[in-house]
Amino acid sequence: MSITRGIHHLALNTEDMRMTVDFYTRVVGMPLVHAMKVPAGLGTGPANRGNPPYEKIRHYFFDMGNDSLLAFFEIPRGAEPHAKRDGIGGMQHVAFAVTVQNFEALQKRLRDADVAYDGPIDILPGLVSIYFFDPNGIRLEACCEPAKAEKPGVVESVRQTRDEARAELQSVDRGWATTTIAQGGFK
Repeated sequence: MSITRGIHHLALNTEDMRMTVDFYTRVVGMPLVHAMKVPAGLGTGPANRGNPPYEKIRHYFFDMGNDSLLAFFEIPRGAEPHAKRDGIGGMQHVAFAVTVQNFEALQKRLRDADVAYDGPIDILPGLVSIYFFDPNGIRLEACCEPAKAEKPGVVESVRQTRDEARAELQSVDRGWATTTIAQGGFK
């Protein structure tokens, strides 16, 4: 059993908050629930607790559903290089769990906004996804469990048995695999 309850918020960066707000509210359908500027002293001052190193930048929060937030900081245009999606420490993509009804609605919203997407693609037994990019170049995924209808089960959609996990974990190291399997949350 995990000691965490899930995602409180995932913080990403943008150079254009207006474009980002329009995309996530109008196209993806996530309500904007908090809009602020980071108070002075929290960017470059001694009170910085992990914020980007800029003073008074915008920090907006969107409701992802299921009591989770997606947040964006607005970095000054051109101040930072764009991240390499597949680099170590880079964020490869964000995957959102959606119900069957919302999976279909999201595809319609993307088509209506002329946002290209790949899929639906069967990615695991019982799990179907579409992939698309936001205007910041962030790869997004929407995952749906058709058999679960309006009650997706995120962890259960990917949970393996110990035997299913064993072969992959042993490819790293047999001893480590045994310890990891014993401590894991497998079926």
